[in-house]
Amino acid sequence: METKITVFSSTCNLCTLLILVVLCFAAAPSHASLSFNFYAISCPGAEFMVSNTVRSASSADPTIPGKLLRLLFHDCFVEGCDASVLLQGNETERSDPANTSLGGFSVIDSAKRVLEIFCPGTVSCADIVALAARDAVAIAGGPAFQIPTGRRDGRISNAANVRPNIVDTSFTMDEMTKLFSSKGLSLDDLVTLSGAHTIGLAHCNAFSDRFRQDSKGKLTLIDTSLDSTYAEELMKKCPAGASTSTTVSNDPETSLAFDNQYYTNLLAHRGLFQSDSVLAKDGRTRKQVEAFANDQESFFRSWRESFLKLTTIGVKTDDEGEIRQSCSFAN
Repeated sequence: METKITVFSSTCNLCTLLILVVLCFAAAPSHASLSFNFYAISCPGAEFMVSNTVRSASSADPTIPGKLLRLLFHDCFVEGCDASVLLQGNETERSDPANTSLGGFSVIDSAKRVLEIFCPGTVSCADIVALAARDAVAIAGGPAFQIPTGRRDGRISNAANVRPNIVDTSFTMDEMTKLFSSKGLSLDDLVTLSGAHTIGLAHCNAFSDRFRQDSKGKLTLIDTSLDSTYAEELMKKCPAGASTSTTVSNDPETSLAFDNQYYTNLLAHRGLFQSDSVLAKDGRTRKQVEAFANDQESFFRSWRESFLKLTTIGVKTDDEGEIRQSCSFAN
């Protein structure tokens, strides 16, 4: 089903008044398309409650924004943005090894508990995931903007659907382009959304294929596209035999700030993953990487547009889904 996004604009006071009226009537949960201020009547404080929960959690743990952003990607790329990644149980998406390192679930659960107190059975977990990721970016210093809501929660969550639908850190440009295209995302969206790696953490095994371990357990760099000094830093933080829980920052320069440093890193051959590095090497994406490295506002403008597209992948509305009482289990 094609997702409709209702966008409102105004050039006069009369138009503004009319728009407010339209927003009020469009806010009912039974509305069959996404719209801005979807919860204006049914739960006016919904977005504030989510934002407040994310801000509080991020103050206690500054790695939360990166976790929430990654959670959104892993949700939307598999079954669409329907909170299917939150469902617990055998053979669910959440149980797949590719998702065992995901975080931020407790933040989503906290927001849901608050919303169920004030607006029971009204706000979907899928909307909470999208809003939380949006707010996480703003809290980390990125752009703040509105996104449409009205998503319903999916009932299907299958671990077998995970691997074919998420980007592996060793992917080539062609592999990433094919996957993004299958989600309705362009090459520009690929470069822009890869900027999510300006925050967040990665486990050592996510980039271990850029090194070789000899018989004595010593690591050596085999990926010549990686800056040698940066490679030495990575090998110190992730030596052979490092704990599987060991992590490093995606962005070694400004790890907690959502900015354009990621693209500067790529040009300096300091992209953490092979899937990062190829963006600066490939002629199809190099110019956009350079543009974002030189102009943060240009990156932020593109981020707003691409994030909007990301959060509307395969959404479910009306009777296509449900409003879960608990984000971890279908009703």
